[in-house]
Amino acid sequence: MSTPTDAPSTTATAVNPATGPRRLSVEVWSDIACPWCFIGKRRLGAALEKFAHREHVDVHWRAYELSPDAPHGPGVSELDALVRHKGLPADQVRQMFAHVTAVAAGDGLAYDFERALSINTFDLHRLIHVARETGGTGAVDRLVETLFSAHFEHGADLGDTETVIALARTAGLGAAGLDDDAVREVLAGDRGATQVRDDEAQARTLGVTGVPFVAVDRRIAVSGAQPVEVFTQLLDAAWEQANPALTVLGGLPAATATGSDAACADDSCAI
Repeated sequence: MSTPTDAPSTTATAVNPATGPRRLSVEVWSDIACPWCFIGKRRLGAALEKFAHREHVDVHWRAYELSPDAPHGPGVSELDALVRHKGLPADQVRQMFAHVTAVAAGDGLAYDFERALSINTFDLHRLIHVARETGGTGAVDRLVETLFSAHFEHGADLGDTETVIALARTAGLGAAGLDDDAVREVLAGDRGATQVRDDEAQARTLGVTGVPFVAVDRRIAVSGAQPVEVFTQLLDAAWEQANPALTVLGGLPAATATGSDAACADDSCAI
């Protein structure tokens, strides 16, 4: 009889043949008003593009408000808002803007803080949740990307209802069942508010103090706009935890069938 030490062991992902690989749930706590969140979105997206199991990953955007006390309505200068909110000299804020603008450029983003407007993002988070309900993850990704770009690259006033409606149209929400009138109705009401508050409550429970915050299956997470390589490591580690490798000991050769007969030898059989 062969022993397990006769040949090297081999490993393979343990997959349930009835259900297939276990899917990964990637949750991203983020705020449209966060410049690092847009950078993080691009980097996470790059990691997902080359992830071997991308088709088994679900991405969920979770709400987080950096400035929940920001006034609703038309936006105001981002520079002025930060000077008031942080109590920092204008020159220091401009230096901060210059730094993040340079980093963003490395990820193909053209930030323009001279035109950026500070806004309250609660209603935008509500719209993102409603977009997911009606159009799924694809609609959400397009909407989030459009809002980020409009805010940081084009100086759009996301505190203006008609501007947001136009951006939702650009993001293709009409095909997801949210035409201009439907988006206007969402923005005028409170649909999605419960989900936003729940996201924020979960963030507090998890100890989230800054965004972007990316958690996979609520078991492993990273904070900040990490390099693509770190997001790749996160996905790989989470996949290994969700779909652990099955070790097959070597030295157990399978028998081969002869004619129509099954053969058994060395503790294994072939038909």
